[in-house]
Amino acid sequence: MHISDGVLPIGVALGSGAASLAIAAWSVKQTASEELPKVAVVTASFFVSSLIHVPLGPTSVHLLIPGLVGVLLGRSAFLGILLGLLLQSLLFSFGGLTALGANGLMMGVPALICGLLFNKLRGTTRKRNMLVGALAGAGGTLLAATILALLLVSGGEDFFGVMKLALLAHLPVFVIEGLVSAFTVSFLFRVKPELLEQRLGALMQES
Repeated sequence: MHISDGVLPIGVALGSGAASLAIAAWSVKQTASEELPKVAVVTASFFVSSLIHVPLGPTSVHLLIPGLVGVLLGRSAFLGILLGLLLQSLLFSFGGLTALGANGLMMGVPALICGLLFNKLRGTTRKRNMLVGALAGAGGTLLAATILALLLVSGGEDFFGVMKLALLAHLPVFVIEGLVSAFTVSFLFRVKPELLEQRLGALMQES
């Protein structure tokens, strides 16, 4: 689910680039130095997950995990996703540099939203954390697909067919992302719950 160079109108590409830059700068300010190793690990996971493509009809799909990134990184999620997308663009030509801002918004904004919702709803039990983690995982991908559709529509009627195909192809991904996020949150809750607790503190430190 990467937008390539030349797909979006110049105005949309420039506007989304400026918006991504502003949010990334804010995300950097919210990231404490002691959180950088965690950001690096989650960013690497995001980078690798997007490299595994599964053919599906005339297109292919892959894991996105914006919801899970948001759950783990909170306000640092946008920074991690933008870095991952930049590396994918430079090393494997996924997306493009002129579309980096749009791709950043498409995956980074859902990550921030899902991270916030996870902390608001997670509760104190493993079952509750697991359920909310599943919702965050599936919801992050759904939000990313919705933003993708809106961005493609800005490219004109020629991209309506591509938009519909992309949304339909990623329907199974919503379910898979929810399961992956649920398992990850459940595992961390049992073996290293402080990782989830640190996110809660990070999001609430300025409130």
